[in-house]
Amino acid sequence: MATVGRRAALNPRELTRAEDRSSFVYLERCVIHREDNAITAEDGEGVRYIPGATIGTLLLGPGTRVTHQAMALLGDSGAGVVWVGENGVRYYSGGRSLTRSSALVEAQARLWANKRSRLDVARAMYLKRFPGENVEGRSRRELLGMEGDRVKAAYREHSARTGVEWKGRRYVPGRFDEGDAPNQAITAAAQCFYGVAQSVVAALGCCPGLGFVHSGHEQSFVLDVADLYRVEVAVPVAFDVAAEGDEEVGARTRRALRDRIHEEGLLERCVGDIKELLLQGKKVEETDRVGLRTDQGPDIESGRNLGVIW
Repeated sequence: MATVGRRAALNPRELTRAEDRSSFVYLERCVIHREDNAITAEDGEGVRYIPGATIGTLLLGPGTRVTHQAMALLGDSGAGVVWVGENGVRYYSGGRSLTRSSALVEAQARLWANKRSRLDVARAMYLKRFPGENVEGRSRRELLGMEGDRVKAAYREHSARTGVEWKGRRYVPGRFDEGDAPNQAITAAAQCFYGVAQSVVAALGCCPGLGFVHSGHEQSFVLDVADLYRVEVAVPVAFDVAAEGDEEVGARTRRALRDRIHEEGLLERCVGDIKELLLQGKKVEETDRVGLRTDQGPDIESGRNLGVIW
């Protein structure tokens, strides 16, 4: 029997890369099961088949029931699973990493553990969000002020572009329906992005709790990643949806956001951005092995009786 440290490397054909997957699939009022390597969704209209390894995030809406076998397949496929309540989206569980290498999470931990490099990554994140801004030497408080100004300006810009009246950002957790159409759309878009970002973070094997802008929350890095695309993608989609009417804003926002993510290849870009931020141009070898750390020199191979050596 092969040991864990001697597993054969995963064949690329076995699991679809995170950037090649569907951004998310939304299901409601159905029973979700498994048949071979496909997820099945059964309702009064019949059964739909969804290849599990092609899903980035599965959004489970009201009235869904999911079996243990389906969750096992989703976990093995590295897919994120998000339960979607009628008042918004919240992330509850995720699958295994698609990578077997710890290179990214180790790089993330090194950058996070040093105060200077942690601030450098935060500046790089702001630069990705707001190209052309001067972030050199900016403190964390200054960066937060810049972000607030840019987000407010984006709300005003897209309000004028779409003709949707904007009275300011207002959202009370648990009271989604009390917001006006643009606020509902912004909330739905942002929360869908959190689910998609969680899926990519989990697929790459990063630590969701080690954030560079956000801190103190188990999903801090997920919030960091989701915010990279909020002003560019989520805000314009939200105002476009709000301009179409006040009915079923959440559902229409999810569909519009799904289409925009697919059109712009955002999953591929998200994977590339995370690697660029954490690896900073360094090349790493994607290996599927388990080693043992030593006090000096390189790691040694596991699965050996070291008593013979020492």
